[in-house]
Amino acid sequence: MEKLTFSLCFIGFFLCLIMCTNSVQGKTWCVAQSQATEPKLQQVPDYLCGQLDCKEIQPGGSCFNPNTVRNHASYAIDLNFQINGVCDISYATPAVTDPSFGTCVYP
Repeated sequence: MEKLTFSLCFIGFFLCLIMCTNSVQGKTWCVAQSQATEPKLQQVPDYLCGQLDCKEIQPGGSCFNPNTVRNHASYAIDLNFQINGVCDISYATPAVTDPSFGTCVYP
């Protein structure tokens, strides 16, 4: 029984370690839902970038590539979330894993 308890504790610790290394403690992002349609996602940066500074997803910006609707929408969604605290679950989802990649750093 003692070996079983130790094994379960070790497995729990290991899983926690894996989960914690993939996220920044206390930080949350908001990104495009995987099932959201491209036409819906295209509306997001069209609207939000009229209100926010989306220069990073413009040509030459650090988050322009990959130049996809989903990538640009995710950046705009998160920018709005970080500034206004809004994560519209009709097309977005909260994330605890940092979506930044390469030179693209999400707010």
